[in-house]
Amino acid sequence: MTLSSAPAPTPLPAAPAGLQSPETRGLLWGLLGVVIFAFTLPMTRLAVGTPEAPQMSGLFMAMGRAAIAGVLSALLLWARRAPWPQPQEWRPLAFTALGVVFGFPLLTSLAMRHVSAVHASVIIGVLPLATAGVGALLHRQRPSPRFWLCALLGTAMVVTFAVLRSGSAGLSLHPADLLLLAAVLCAAVGYGYGARLSQRMPSGSVICWALVISLPATLPLGAWSWPTAPMPASAWGALAYVSVFSMWLGFFAWYRGLALGGTVRVSQIQLVQPFLGMLFSVPLLGESLDGVSLAFGAAVMATVVIGRRAPVRPARPIHPGPAAMRG
Repeated sequence: MTLSSAPAPTPLPAAPAGLQSPETRGLLWGLLGVVIFAFTLPMTRLAVGTPEAPQMSGLFMAMGRAAIAGVLSALLLWARRAPWPQPQEWRPLAFTALGVVFGFPLLTSLAMRHVSAVHASVIIGVLPLATAGVGALLHRQRPSPRFWLCALLGTAMVVTFAVLRSGSAGLSLHPADLLLLAAVLCAAVGYGYGARLSQRMPSGSVICWALVISLPATLPLGAWSWPTAPMPASAWGALAYVSVFSMWLGFFAWYRGLALGGTVRVSQIQLVQPFLGMLFSVPLLGESLDGVSLAFGAAVMATVVIGRRAPVRPARPIHPGPAAMRG
């Protein structure tokens, strides 16, 4: 008597081919990071207040969030028994920390007391282009002219939208604008070096180690700048968000996205961040959202989609000349 074989199990449906590519997964991780980061400027504005009604100082807002995230990072690295960085990784870790732990948080926290979130987006809107430029230099890539055209067009639309919404302030030179420009450069450098490190170590470990090596500075500075006057619960809630999400969890998604999809390409998702910030500012800061905002947001996202399909090639190798070959 023969036994009939059991029916073969039904295979699970495979994910769509497009979602299996590292580039697509990188874009999705990058988008998650951008959504988390989009709350940063409104939350910072909520915590530091205005010149007429100041709340937390910019120094405490920056160092406090870095110290809290640094302690969480130390606990996570200890729980995972994460290995210490290799000697060749300390230098890029230092650049990452200078850019995203110190530079960008401190400069934006100081600036946001004096400018609105809309005005700040005029300057922060050029961050994707700056990140792409730094990424292309660090990773020796050659984005195509079409890619740069999309990046420039998207950035121009972000700036145009912010100028239209800035009212009389427009693009008038303000000391806070210089702080925001410096913040853009710091973030671009931190993103670029962090993305390169994410090729060598887990993306979550990159931001964790950058925060941990910064603790000898962020902890005492945060304690020294602790508010002396009572702060409202909204300010403490904003600090909690930028500490846990903007300064920590958001980078887990962001650096993973940059590592999977490439710094030059994934950085362009940041073009939608100002519009997400405007959307989140409606319940937080009482701003309104109209059809013009939605139209600009759709147009900017279209440049991201088109730019994603533009080729990004490695840099041409430098071939030795005949004299060098003879040597």
